[in-house]
Amino acid sequence: MPKTQQEKRERRKGSIRKKVSGTAERPRLTVFRSSKHIYAQVVNDDLHSTIATASTLDEALKASLSGLKKSEKAKKIGAAIAERLKAKGIDKVVFDRNGYIYHGRVSALADAAREAGLKF
Repeated sequence: MPKTQQEKRERRKGSIRKKVSGTAERPRLTVFRSSKHIYAQVVNDDLHSTIATASTLDEALKASLSGLKKSEKAKKIGAAIAERLKAKGIDKVVFDRNGYIYHGRVSALADAAREAGLKF
C-alpha cells in the first residue's frame, strides 16, 4: 500500500530523532513547516522544556513579515530564533530538520540562524 507524504515524513523524523537529542549545552533546534507558516522551536530534551520559539504567527514579527515570500519569511524566523537564543546565552545547537528535506524554507531558516551567530 502506498504511504502518504505525512507517513513518509514521520518515518524519516523517527530515524532522525534516534540520533539527535538536545541537552542543556546544545539544545535541539527543530523546524516545522506547514503550507503557509514556518515554526522554529529550541528544546532541551533532558528537561523536556522549550527554551525559545519563533514563528510566522508571532505577534512581534508579524508586521515585518507581511508581503514577503515564504523563503524570505523563513530567513527572518531563523534570524529571530538566533537572536532570542543569544539573549539567553546559547550559541550552540543541534539542528533537527524534523523529517523535511534540507531544501527551500528549511535550509533558508538554518542558513539565517548560522549567519546570526548560531553554531550547528
